[in-house]
Amino acid sequence: MSSPKVLFGFHAVGVRLKTAPQSIVEIYYEASRRDARMRQFLDRARSAGAKLVEADGERLAKLAGSHGHQGVAARVEATKQVTSLDELLENLEESGVKNPLLLVLDGVTDPHNLGACLRVADGAGAHAVIAPKDHAAGINATVAKVASGAAETVPYFMVTNLARTLNELKERNIWIIGTSGDAEKNIYQMDLKGPVALVLGAEGDGMRQLTRKTCDELVSIPMQGAVESLNVSVASGVCLFEAVRQRIAAA
Repeated sequence: MSSPKVLFGFHAVGVRLKTAPQSIVEIYYEASRRDARMRQFLDRARSAGAKLVEADGERLAKLAGSHGHQGVAARVEATKQVTSLDELLENLEESGVKNPLLLVLDGVTDPHNLGACLRVADGAGAHAVIAPKDHAAGINATVAKVASGAAETVPYFMVTNLARTLNELKERNIWIIGTSGDAEKNIYQMDLKGPVALVLGAEGDGMRQLTRKTCDELVSIPMQGAVESLNVSVASGVCLFEAVRQRIAAA
């Protein structure tokens, strides 16, 4: 069994309480914090049968590796998750999901951006987030905190060769749509109701050239003001929720 990891913040620990309370080893909480949010959280933790340990701010910061813990940190065991993208897609097919929605991040190295992208992906009901193993952020405590629990719910696959993975998705009839500021079509002109993987590059650099060439279609987000681009998590939200809008309208 792998050694316990640490989650911190009300959202991240709260999602684990909701989805896999049996995986929680113990929850540390700041005893001096007695506001309504803390009282509600502790009530939920007790109802779930979690072991509660009083701690001060210094101990929590040491556990979390951050002062942004909000007075809550938990040691948790890893939960069982699908181990590969192929396994996930096969499970979706077996469960009758005909139109998977995937988010692909090419070159997103900032953990705050990754956490925000995972949160957006969870909100939009995306089935997975995919990134290259090289030149990309992995899941850590900061990502989990920013993701507000979504790092626990959205499968995140780091692949060895992104272009090859995109080609394998094409073989499964998943349409690869990349975002680029100079694309002729915009996201609102695309049919996103079918099986789709939306590919976004890092803010500034954008997608790498090989990733760009592998896409079936390139689209832009029409910008109306003075700024030329959006943060990658905001752009992810625009694209994913346009797919959501189209799918709800077609239902």
